[in-house]
Amino acid sequence: MTSFAIHPEQLKINLADVLGAQVSDITVALGEVTVTVPAANYLSVMQTLRDAATCKFEQLIDICGVDYATYRDIGTEGARFAVVAHLLSVSLNQRVRVVVMCPEDDLPKVDSVTVLWNSANWYEREAFDLFGIVFEGHADLRRILTDYGFIGHPFRKDFPLSGHVEMRYDAELARVIYEPVSIEPREITPRIVREDNYGGLH
Repeated sequence: MTSFAIHPEQLKINLADVLGAQVSDITVALGEVTVTVPAANYLSVMQTLRDAATCKFEQLIDICGVDYATYRDIGTEGARFAVVAHLLSVSLNQRVRVVVMCPEDDLPKVDSVTVLWNSANWYEREAFDLFGIVFEGHADLRRILTDYGFIGHPFRKDFPLSGHVEMRYDAELARVIYEPVSIEPREITPRIVREDNYGGLH
């Protein structure tokens, strides 16, 4: 087992050699390597990252969804949804982040990597539940944090802060019922008070 982590710039070179034209970009920022891959190549790139001798990313340690909807407010164009995966090689002591943009905003969809790492199962279900991202090939893609009858995807930027419905157990009906949200919308702005020399700042 390697005791010292490989330098990020060297890892970038190794990944570029192995992945070639399959990826859109490989960058290094803040000591971390990020690989951006088109959705069409996502599954094959992930398999290469797991199996190639200079990669050996045996562990998938996280997958999450991202909603870039508000980026258009600052003039940034591109797809709205992305999937971000973090991989770890224990044997080579290295890490990589993989970003794949979902081609369609209306039905964000990428391949499932559960065939490569079992740990992707619940992560992909969470991204489906909270962002509405569909993982093709997932054997059991259903909600995991919200109720099965939940409407919408609560981590999307356009989802209302108070939600759409609330549920409660009705003793008379002896079942769970759904009702429109009863909380009045309100804006709470915290009041911040600082001393003149707070934290040593002048």
